[in-house]
Amino acid sequence: MRNEYRVYDTDTHISATAESLEPYLGPELRARVPDLDQRKVPFTVGWAGERLEPPYRHMFRLGGGRDGGWRSARTRWLGEAEPRADAEHEFQRFMGTRFPTPGSSDWDPHARVQDMDAEGQDVHMMVPGSVQSHPDPWVEAEFLRATHRYLNDFCSPYPRRLKSLIAATPRNLEASIAEIERWGRAPWAVGIQPHLPLDYPLDHPDLEPLWRAADEAGLAVVHHSFSFGYPGYRDLWDSPFLGRLASHPWGAMRAVAAFLGAGILDRYRNLRFCILESGFGWLPFWARRMDDQAIYMGYVSDKLEHKLSEYLTGGRFFAGIVIHEGEAMTRMVMDDLGDHLLMFGSDYPHAESRFPESVDKVLAWDSLGRDRMQKLMWDNAVRCFGEP
Repeated sequence: MRNEYRVYDTDTHISATAESLEPYLGPELRARVPDLDQRKVPFTVGWAGERLEPPYRHMFRLGGGRDGGWRSARTRWLGEAEPRADAEHEFQRFMGTRFPTPGSSDWDPHARVQDMDAEGQDVHMMVPGSVQSHPDPWVEAEFLRATHRYLNDFCSPYPRRLKSLIAATPRNLEASIAEIERWGRAPWAVGIQPHLPLDYPLDHPDLEPLWRAADEAGLAVVHHSFSFGYPGYRDLWDSPFLGRLASHPWGAMRAVAAFLGAGILDRYRNLRFCILESGFGWLPFWARRMDDQAIYMGYVSDKLEHKLSEYLTGGRFFAGIVIHEGEAMTRMVMDDLGDHLLMFGSDYPHAESRFPESVDKVLAWDSLGRDRMQKLMWDNAVRCFGEP
């Protein structure tokens, strides 16, 4: 709690290193991936950009087809004809004032809660980053299962403060649904996060059992863009700036239009849908453009019960804020679409976080007023993810 506000941070991250995940990997996986130990790379730079010291922990890299995007090897500065010959990809600039506590996003839940207390946060919703794609659907599903077992143990010391997502893949839908059935009532599980192969539509009808399982378990569906897989990510003109600038909002725009335009919220009445770390100032523009294009172009579901903008404002769509869009943008979106959509998010422990001042920066937005601030910091997250 901070300044008499409870704080639910809806956009934080947890990424198990290989050393943390290995106890949850069984012998069958090692038999199917005999070179698993050779698929580990040293973890030398922390998630906020801090230089780590040996002995290094490691991250699994299975080579499942999610390379590319703005993290590609070629790096061109805008205005220059070609990438610089000696250029190396530089980690993003840390936007906070001190680095997160070591272990807080990997092996030490107590360090995590220590950092939460420093910022005055009551709950962290942690997007898991240890999910791996792999050509063998069974291997991919086994990494999902291992990640969920790891999350269950990591969150168990603080079941009301540490929350996360059940990962799902259409490449092994049966295993994904079984994981929702297994963990859907666990204290830490507040939503599902689909991990889609390249060019696989979010609105594909084969995913209907996934939405049904989430609906029955009372879980939200979460979209969080990454450095790959969004529209145009293979045509970035070698510019990390353009890629990072466009990736999250562009990916979320597509996800919102596909999910709402397919009528999924009509078929599953308990389902909520949210976007994280993808910006939010574009939502009023997107609401109007979706409404117009649905008439002008068509090609949306023939059975939609509402205008697409009405799904945004109807109480089952939510968006995590990004702090840099600021007070005036937050107020504008609330004025236009309602004050029941936006949720606080910090991006902890990543470099874009303003740790340990994220909460204080947002609580300084005095023009929102107490009621709107209460909804932003707590109430809307509870409506999306449930009472912690």
